[in-house]
Formats: sequence, C-alpha cells, structure tokens
Amino acid sequence: MRVLITGANGFVGQALTRRLLAQGHVRGERLTLLRLLDTRFDTALDDPRVRMHEGSVADAALLRRVLADGIDVVFHLVSIAGGTAERDYPLGYQVNLLASLELLEQLRQASNAPVLVFASSVAVYGAALPARMDEQAPAHPALSYGAHKRMIEIAIEDLARRGDVDGRALRLPGIVARPPAPNGLRSAFMSELLHSYAAGQPYTCPVSPQATAWWMSVNCCADNLLRAAEVAGVPADAGRVWQLPVLRLSIAEVVDALADRYGEAGRARLRYEPDPELERLFGAYPVLRAPRARALGLRHDGTASALVRNALNLTPASKRALHGVQ
Repeated sequence: MRVLITGANGFVGQALTRRLLAQGHVRGERLTLLRLLDTRFDTALDDPRVRMHEGSVADAALLRRVLADGIDVVFHLVSIAGGTAERDYPLGYQVNLLASLELLEQLRQASNAPVLVFASSVAVYGAALPARMDEQAPAHPALSYGAHKRMIEIAIEDLARRGDVDGRALRLPGIVARPPAPNGLRSAFMSELLHSYAAGQPYTCPVSPQATAWWMSVNCCADNLLRAAEVAGVPADAGRVWQLPVLRLSIAEVVDALADRYGEAGRARLRYEPDPELERLFGAYPVLRAPRARALGLRHDGTASALVRNALNLTPASKRALHGVQ
C-alpha cells in the first residue's frame, strides 16, 4: 500500500506518520511506501518505507513527481491556519484552495480512484450557531479559511459522485495539545491552557470559564483519520463529508480535569480576560450530535479526563479507549 501525507511535518501530520509506521498496514494491506510532503522537516526518519519531499503543496510540478509512481491513499492535511489565512488572503487562497484543487485534479487523472482523506474543519459552520446541532447543519463560513474548506468539500463530493476520487472529508474540531509555539490559529488558547496548567505556569485565558468549545486530542484525531481511510464501500446515505464526533466542554470543565490530575493550586495561576469577538467565534459551540459518523466507527476521546490524558500523551496509545458521542 502506497500512502501520501501532505502537511506531514505538522502537528497532526507527525502524529499520523507515527501511527502509520507503527501500525504497518492500511486498508488490510501492508504499508510499503509512505511519502511525506511538507515545506520542511524537523527530523529525518530512518525507515526504508519513508520518502520525504520538501517543497510546497502549491508546486504542481512537485505534486506530479510525488504522485508519478502511483498512490493508493492520500491524507491531505496541509493548510494555512485560520488566523493567518484571514490576515494573508493570497497565501490562504493559494494553499487552502488552489493547491487542494490541483491535488484533486492530479488524483482525478490517476489510473485508479485513490482514497483521499481530507482534513476539513468545523470552521465551515461559522459563528452564531444554533443551540443544538447535528450532521445536517448548514455551512455558513465566517472566515476565508472555512470558506475554502467548504469549497474543497464540494469538489470532493463531486469527484466521488463521478467515481474519479474515493474522497472523504472530515470536519475536525479543535485539536490539542499543539506545541506551545506561534501557529496562526485563533483557537490556540485551547492548547495553551493545557500546556500552561500542566507545567505549573500562569496563564491568562482569552475566553471565559463558561465558554464552550469542541475538543479532540491529536491521538484521537489520528485514530479517526485512519478509520476514515479504512471505510470501504461508503454507504450511499453517509455522504462524503463527515462531521467527527466531538467533546463539547466548557473551559471550566477542562480546568476541572486538569485540576484532578495536576492539583488545585493551578487554578490560582489562571486569570480570565475574555475577548468578546474570540469568544463569539470559538467559545460558543453548542451540543453536536453525530450518529452517522459514529456508525462509520468515528469517535471522540470520551471524557474530559481522557482528553487531558490523550492530549498530553499521559497514557500509551494502546491503552486509549475512544467512546461515541451522545
């Protein structure tokens, strides 16, 4: 089985790479080649199955070289983060939209119909969400990032309808805990809170304790990406855009879980200075039901405590238990 990961040096890409190499198989076949594409790589991987390609996904010639010998499964993870894409529209347009469309076009021309798992985002829903949601909720992007993700979802649905690309788009929630470094994500406070509390450092939270968000650990995210690739013979009523089950947690609930593990003293190091606009966009998420995704075998972390353990890599992956969302 030949696999490609775009954005392989990113937070989710590195987790998925580790899982694939450890697992050693995809869709019931042995992993023989893993091509990794990103603008740069922090470390080289000493594994005979790995080929690392440095360059931009927006380079059509590079994509042709990477795909020249054929690819069976593609995990398309690369993107310009929401905050950066909003400030630098041309960059987001080039990478999030045009490069993704170019990848789809090159996959469409392949002799076989490769499986494509696309990392979309809950950003497609926009702000001012209803009190309760399910997988049929309409998309009303409030940022260019979400608009471009939705455009690629539509392109994937069309190519799947034609039988050209066996595409599946996963709408990812906030994935934690990202490394404590600038990443252009306006939702970065979700990871910053976890890291700061765990390290015993003071932290000023830009949303209130009552703010609610949709959470998922990077380990759980990697599980779901792999599961999405494994689904064979996608049921007609499943569609091609899948909203992942999510943990809807308030900041207060996450802090409770952190206090249970790291002690109550951390609460005294927390301050709250809510940014009304940030809370409107990223701190007012409602209950979200995802029975269709659950039926496909997609899962969330289960509880706030499990989220903290999984996000901060406090338990071995083999001992993680993922549970369905109600």
